[in-house]
Amino acid sequence: MRAYPLRRRLPLAAPVLWVAALLAICCSGTAIAAVSSSKHDSKRKPHHTPLAGTWSGKYNGAFSGTFTLHWKQSGARLSGSIALSNPGGTYGISGSVHGSAIKFGAVGAGATYTGSVSGKSMSGSYKSPQGGGRWSAHKTS
Repeated sequence: MRAYPLRRRLPLAAPVLWVAALLAICCSGTAIAAVSSSKHDSKRKPHHTPLAGTWSGKYNGAFSGTFTLHWKQSGARLSGSIALSNPGGTYGISGSVHGSAIKFGAVGAGATYTGSVSGKSMSGSYKSPQGGGRWSAHKTS
């Protein structure tokens, strides 16, 4: 008599097993696609925001004023000049950009700048022997 209840349960269990098998196949395919996609994305070169050109900005903190940056860019390396309103003067600068992170220094002024770039805007903080503060700039040409 036990054989009869097993036969009755087996036909009901078969569709459930098929659905479970199909879900397992679909989910493993999705997981494989996600892994291969992330591996492909990690092999891409980092995108550098083009910074070459003229940028106008302002700063506040230990010093407050405006500045104009003239950048030249070669890959991740930056060079150029910065004209500060306070302390007044034009100074050579060099720096680097990695993804959206930027850092540069004005050796003659003794200041270092760090921050981030997004399109035609950048902002961050600066440090100098007299103190630090915040800065922001936008690309003008």
